[in-house]
Amino acid sequence: MTALSKFSNLTQRLITAILGAAGIVFGIVYSEWTYFIIFFIICVFSLIEFYKLTLLDGLVPQKTFGTLCGIAIFCLSFFIERGDISYRYYFLIFPTVSCVYMIKLYKKFERKPFTNIAYTFLGIFYVAVPFMLLNIAAFENQVYDYQIIFGCLFILWASDSGAYFAGTLFGKRKLFERISPKKSWEGFIGGAALAFSFAYGLPYFFSAIGHEPTIRSWQWMVIGVIIIIGGTFGDLVESLLKRSIEIKDSGDSLPGHGGFLDRFDGLLISAPFIVAFLEIF
Repeated sequence: MTALSKFSNLTQRLITAILGAAGIVFGIVYSEWTYFIIFFIICVFSLIEFYKLTLLDGLVPQKTFGTLCGIAIFCLSFFIERGDISYRYYFLIFPTVSCVYMIKLYKKFERKPFTNIAYTFLGIFYVAVPFMLLNIAAFENQVYDYQIIFGCLFILWASDSGAYFAGTLFGKRKLFERISPKKSWEGFIGGAALAFSFAYGLPYFFSAIGHEPTIRSWQWMVIGVIIIIGGTFGDLVESLLKRSIEIKDSGDSLPGHGGFLDRFDGLLISAPFIVAFLEIF
């Protein structure tokens, strides 16, 4: 953070994006274990940021328990989808998470214990479950395939980048002023155009580098629609959370971007819809 603070916000944003994207892409493409490490780190920091935000709002969720549950859910799904353990172990999630009720019985002098329980669950469902679902998309018949994760991230980044630059240059008509005054319809259209271009080109890219595309072109276009809409709503949902707490960014871990929640909020909302689409269709 200190090394980049002398640069403008745009320069910080570009440097962080290039270095971060390079690390994430390498992790996704190299092996399932580097993919696991990258998303494990993202999941952990996103959970920590979420519970930190709730504490700023005067709430007292079980942050340690919620973070550990979220990490356990992510790890469990990875090893199940990889074929190391049986699908039956998914049923461990429900009794484990339910332990929060018993833990709260031993917490004295809490004014609204069930509100705090609800926010503990929200951190798990809002942050950890989408990352868990990415593991389902990353494995087909217990074999790791980077294409879905790689493609989804590039479409999401294209949508974010297109929206940022189109909104900065041409933005006039507010998209959702009550929640996010800076977002515009021009930015949304610019992001959608760039995202669709990436979605259309992904099958050709995979073919060009000698890989048989995992899914068909029309499926990538549908995923593009999901990411454009889901990513926009994901950003608005996180903006609503931040406005309710009266803060600008979820953190300062990523110079020019804020925190991990700021960077991956679109993925949190898009992932459940993407995985549901791929599993059903």
